[in-house]
Amino acid sequence: MPIDPVIEPALLPRLYQGTFAVPAEAIDENGHVNNVVYVQWMQEFATRHSDALGLTRAKYVELGGCWVVRAHRITYLQPALPGDRLTVATWVATMDRFRSLRRYRFVRSADGQMLATAETDWVYVTIAAGRPSTIPAAVANAFVVLPEADEP
Repeated sequence: MPIDPVIEPALLPRLYQGTFAVPAEAIDENGHVNNVVYVQWMQEFATRHSDALGLTRAKYVELGGCWVVRAHRITYLQPALPGDRLTVATWVATMDRFRSLRRYRFVRSADGQMLATAETDWVYVTIAAGRPSTIPAAVANAFVVLPEADEP
């Protein structure tokens, strides 16, 4: 589900943030944003953050590796509803030899209410073999790890 967020590039490289309106197709039979859509938004914002730092799909292919998801965790606090504008922030919380933990915050822009928190455990793998690989310095150094004390 593509979105067209308004990005705040001044926050890069530590934090990637954007604001967008909840599209009608994100709403499920319960009248709020479907849980699967949050996962799609997480993927979208992670990709856009990487792209904004110059780590595009083409760059990863050149490096011979890519990120794959090991696990997603989402805590839903309040529903996102039709017409809501959301501000989503994402950042890298940890970066080790093979893995990186990325966190997300979903906030309703109108009243500042936190709607959900989430994180994705990513593993860096070789494209050819699909096996875990050491994260190249070009990748690890592009992302600034945001310490927990500085998280939004």
